Amino acid sequence: MSCCVGCCAFLTCGLCSRVASGISQRSARFAYCGIFGISLVVSWILREFAAPLLEKIPWISTSETHSTGWYQMEAVLRISLGNFLFFTILALVMIGVKDQNDTRDSWHHGGWAVKLVIWVLLTIVMFFMPNVVITVYGILSKFGAGLFLLVQVIILLDATHSWNDAWVAKDEQKWYYALLAVSVTCYIAAFTITGVLFIWFNPSGYDCGLNVFFLVMTMILALAFGVIALHPAVNGSLLPASVISVYCAYVCYTGLSCEPRNYVCNGLHNKSGVSTSTLVLGMLTTVLSVLYSALRAGSSTTFLSPPSSPKSAEKKPLLKSEELEEGKEEKKEKEPRPVSYSYTFFHLIFALASMYSAMLLSGWTSSSESSDLIDVGWTSVWVRICTEWVTALLYVWTLVAPLIVQDREFY
Repeated sequence: MSCCVGCCAFLTCGLCSRVASGISQRSARFAYCGIFGISLVVSWILREFAAPLLEKIPWISTSETHSTGWYQMEAVLRISLGNFLFFTILALVMIGVKDQNDTRDSWHHGGWAVKLVIWVLLTIVMFFMPNVVITVYGILSKFGAGLFLLVQVIILLDATHSWNDAWVAKDEQKWYYALLAVSVTCYIAAFTITGVLFIWFNPSGYDCGLNVFFLVMTMILALAFGVIALHPAVNGSLLPASVISVYCAYVCYTGLSCEPRNYVCNGLHNKSGVSTSTLVLGMLTTVLSVLYSALRAGSSTTFLSPPSSPKSAEKKPLLKSEELEEGKEEKKEKEPRPVSYSYTFFHLIFALASMYSAMLLSGWTSSSESSDLIDVGWTSVWVRICTEWVTALLYVWTLVAPLIVQDREFY
């Protein structure tokens, strides 16, 4: 039996080594995203099943009487803290990496066995931390989660402008028709979603003024985006306006769906499976947005790129074409290849996403709602609604800023 166990362990180690080698060569960013996804699944599992175990740990279960929801929140925050420290350490180590000749470049793409061991150890150690540390982390996570949402919005704005510029640059009639078709479709979708939300969250016979205010504001913002974008002084495009309108409608839906289940204006309160579907969608959105944030870290804006990155360099040549041709081969031999994105920013995004996922799973550390529900409560509602309004303000700023500050480029 021991021989069989030894053989299995040897084969497993060999398999892990081969997988790690393949990861280090091609898909390091996806591997980090995989670690982050695993941490979300572990947090979810412990939230549902670890409360009885935490009640038996003396330094967690103190003399005070705590509810099941409190133990669920503790499990989520402790997993999140381990994840946050893991990615923060990586971010600090990677500060200043500019080219692939730096030894730390190989650390970023390799050493997966060591990284997994460190990640597991940090996760375990967090369950030995005193409650006061977890409480402080829960407070800080609210600010970190807000910062992550802000970064997500900025990257969304950058993506919509890049999409529009790419199609306009083709300068063909069919692409202009495509722009118009997508824009009209997105606007129809935005107003359709808003109309459905009026049915779900403004039931007849009840005073649902707050929900009506949120929905009317969403419609006004969608109209304002189009009017401002098409104004002759702005000379913008309808595509970014329509995409942001759909996003705002979606964020408004997520905010209203987070209202307490006993709130009479929440038309979803009597539908089964809402909390689970909200969690799955939220987790999927978080993973995808983090991955997209990391992939665009080196190209979305200049300040996110390392100084030696081609994205952050001036487009104007410093030498004449003849001199460039003469020194072409010499540069290929002497100049190191710059990294394609900022490793530090990459890991910081994951660290902030760890805070956001903790808030998503713990209901923003609010114990006023049922522990059986995920991401439900007025705190979650206002976080989503404020995210929608901040998105609107940032988008409008990208349109009017060139008129106000004419000597700067904003996108």
